[in-house]
Parts: sequence; C-alpha cells; structure tokens
Amino acid sequence: MNARSPSGHIPSIVTYLFTAFMFVLVPVYWRSYGPTNFLYFCDVSLFLTLFALWRRHALAASMAAVGILVPQIFWCVDLACELVGIPLSGMTTYMFNQNNSAFLRGLSLFHGWLPFLLLFLVWRLGYDRRALWGWTGLAWGLCLIAFFCLPPAGAALSDPNIPRNVNYVFGTNDAVPQTFMEPHLYLVSFMFGLFAAFYVPTHLVLKRLFPQYK
Repeated sequence: MNARSPSGHIPSIVTYLFTAFMFVLVPVYWRSYGPTNFLYFCDVSLFLTLFALWRRHALAASMAAVGILVPQIFWCVDLACELVGIPLSGMTTYMFNQNNSAFLRGLSLFHGWLPFLLLFLVWRLGYDRRALWGWTGLAWGLCLIAFFCLPPAGAALSDPNIPRNVNYVFGTNDAVPQTFMEPHLYLVSFMFGLFAAFYVPTHLVLKRLFPQYK
C-alpha cells in the first residue's frame, strides 16, 4: 500500500485550461449532438473532473478515474484500429464521419488525454475509496436512463447526430442492437459486467498505487 500523503496541490493553469476547454466543448456538443450526449459516461466524467479541479474534490476525481480509465483505453485502441482500416467495435466510427467538421471530431480527442489528467488528480488529491460505489451507482443509473428513455441502437431519427444507444446499453454497434441475448438480460449483464471487469479492477489498482484520501 502506498503510504505517501497526497499533496493536494493542483497548478491553477491546469484548472483554467480545462475550464476553457469545457467552455468550448459544452456549447459545441449541445448544438451538434443535443443534450442527451452529456449522459455518456465519458461526458459525465468531464463534469466530475471540472468539479474536482475547482473544489479540489478527491471523490469526484476518483469516481471519474474508476469509471473511464479502462473504457478510454479501449476507445484509443478502437480508434487506432479504425485508422489502420481494421474496424474493431464501431465505437469510434463517428470520428471518421465527414459530415461532421474536423474541429467537432477533434474535440473528442479528450478521450485520449483525460485519463492522464485524472491519474494526475488522483495522485495529487488522493484516492477516495468510496469512488467504486459512488461511480457504480451513477453509472447504473445512467444505463437505466439510456435503456428506458433514450433512442436505442438503430433508431431512425430526423437528426443523424442525435445519440443512439447511449453508453452502449443495446450493444457495441450504434447502427444495430445486439441480438444474441434478450435486451433486458443484456442490460443487466452489461451493468454487472462493467462493475466486475472495469470498475473493480481499476479500484484495486488505484487503491494500491495512489495515496489514500484522508
């Protein structure tokens, strides 16, 4: 176990730069994708990060880290596969949609650097062990909202940029829902799978490597 005490020091320039990024991203995403886009795990993590920076809030930073470190690594791998012409899951195909501007797609590159910022925050603020259950509760709530209230994969919408299949609760492909399992059973399996395969391992690694928030 790492016994080092967290310093709590975050350079102000980091807070200001991230805030400026959010001032650009939020209105652009709202106009381009609509408000439901902000229910994606990664976008929720952006707001948790913003709160953590301004309030020096260890729990907010820790929750975001538990939630998105592994998925964002997969996002980067998926993007790399798309770049070399070997589609993996379809998760990042939107990055090559020529109907969207390069600027809009470029904003999504935060998936690549946000994990490093969160690791820095957890290192400086400490890892709050309540993050596992805090993020799990939040993520499961978002999954239920996406499944019962938002457009499923393959939904025909008047605006093609409106998100379908938010948080992949209908499968990994936004164009068609998964068919190998009954939808409700898939949802439950997916939620518990996220907990067991992503959140718990990340929690254990962060708990071991980073100082505990006091």
